[in-house]
Amino acid sequence: MDRIAVLVVDDEESVRTFLSELLGSSGYQVRCASSGSQALEMLSGGSFDAVLLDVVMPEMSGLEVLRRYRGNGGNAPVIVLSALSGADDAVRALKMGASDYLAKPFGNDELQDVLARALGTRVPERQISAPAPAPRVMLTSAEAAAEARVLISTSPAMRRARALVERIADTDVPVLLLGESGTGKEVIAREIHARSQRHGRPFIKVNCAALPGELLESELFGHERGAFTGATAEKPGKFELADQGTIFLDEIGEMAIRLQAKLLQVLQDEEFFRVGGKKSVRVDSRVVVATNRDLEKEIALGNFREDLYYRLNVVAIRLPPLRERREDVVPLTDHFLKKYGKGFMSGVSELPTEVLHAFTDYEWPGNVRELENMVRRLCVLKDPTLVLDEIRGGGRTPASAPSLPTSFAGDDFSAPPSRHYDEPARVFAAPPSHGASSNSGVQVLEMPARGTMTPPPVALVTDASPFNAVTPQRYANPFDAPQPPPPPPPAGELSLKDIGKRAAMLAEREAILAMLQRTAWNKRRAAGKLRISYKALLYKIKECGIIDPRASAEF
Repeated sequence: MDRIAVLVVDDEESVRTFLSELLGSSGYQVRCASSGSQALEMLSGGSFDAVLLDVVMPEMSGLEVLRRYRGNGGNAPVIVLSALSGADDAVRALKMGASDYLAKPFGNDELQDVLARALGTRVPERQISAPAPAPRVMLTSAEAAAEARVLISTSPAMRRARALVERIADTDVPVLLLGESGTGKEVIAREIHARSQRHGRPFIKVNCAALPGELLESELFGHERGAFTGATAEKPGKFELADQGTIFLDEIGEMAIRLQAKLLQVLQDEEFFRVGGKKSVRVDSRVVVATNRDLEKEIALGNFREDLYYRLNVVAIRLPPLRERREDVVPLTDHFLKKYGKGFMSGVSELPTEVLHAFTDYEWPGNVRELENMVRRLCVLKDPTLVLDEIRGGGRTPASAPSLPTSFAGDDFSAPPSRHYDEPARVFAAPPSHGASSNSGVQVLEMPARGTMTPPPVALVTDASPFNAVTPQRYANPFDAPQPPPPPPPAGELSLKDIGKRAAMLAEREAILAMLQRTAWNKRRAAGKLRISYKALLYKIKECGIIDPRASAEF
């Protein structure tokens, strides 16, 4: 049996060398081209079973190479290598006749899977004679146990999460994992799969934020031959590959509304249509999703379907950030130290006490992922002072904290003038529930209304600077006019959900007012700065009881 010939086209020598060694060790016959013109010359004079083609190259781009190759009658499968930032190029390449695509960076398993799909039933001789390593998406019993051991925690919150995982693992209900980036949502998803009756079946992970909508639909649901230009063969989607297993949809909050409707159909009917398909495909896949977004807020903004949210929110597991479970920092540090210390000639056996204390006191905005990278850096550099300097100089906000940034790209002016006087926040106690003690009421923080407080007398200053001169009480910004108080809370006892919604509304009100003053009440510009739609901003202004001062301003 002849060896399968693959042509690698990339202008970077390191990429050509890497792919050549990787594919050569798997039994492929590999030849390389460093430019588009050289690739066309080799394709015209030789026979290749598959082509790996980089999109971005000098002189002649990969898209131009693909166009000329297909125009000359070339019919070998072409797999486009595209960075995430070049997703649009990948879409165009598929329409021009590419068989598939790979998003850089990619691993050996992904490369082998794409080549297997492009080549059909053909596989290299070496892969037949030698047992192939287990695919990344499959979990053997040993791997499942190893994955379960990764969940290292002694905190009560994580123990509750683990107990909930054990209770729901054998059921087939959808699971919604909530938490900041880096808290271990994928680890929990894999443990759910490993403890379920589907543990011997595939575990398929899809990052919904890594691909644009056009590619994500084909990735999830597959496509039929001839569904679009370049669809030379049918391609099964991830849902089909996860049949009888588990599919993990990470960053579900980034999925386009149109695809959310199709996902809802899969959850309800357990069937869907491939792109360009006429027959429905039935699947039996357990769905686990994760997000670091507040989906209820996304629903209010029109970015997420409410019916899909309720369909997914059968069982929700919230993973606390690492700063809320500091007792886990040292055990996790020891685990990562053993994991990465083995990979170096003189691995670090233990960390100084000063480093452990700094780790315990640090806020860890990147959560467990940041801790893992920090320990790995220590194992490589073997210099604790570099890590200590980085920790002591840190001041980032949590990875997905929903806080308003203090500065905005494109602003060429300083922060808006501060309020003349800060009114102390008022605290209201919600009526306690029946049977509760008198001191068990929930406190709700009520933000002060703008411009409603009588200013204290202004003391005279002796500095002759005009900036310190006493002037009559005027608003520093003509648009910083007094605002009416926020809408009152509903009468009667407040539920915890009502309290949370009101606190969120008050926080959004302050953020919206600050941005409107910063942009001189230019609502379209404010909406862009706040990263919401103009229509959503108008809805929020009305909901929060904000009045445009230009309607009745007196200057």
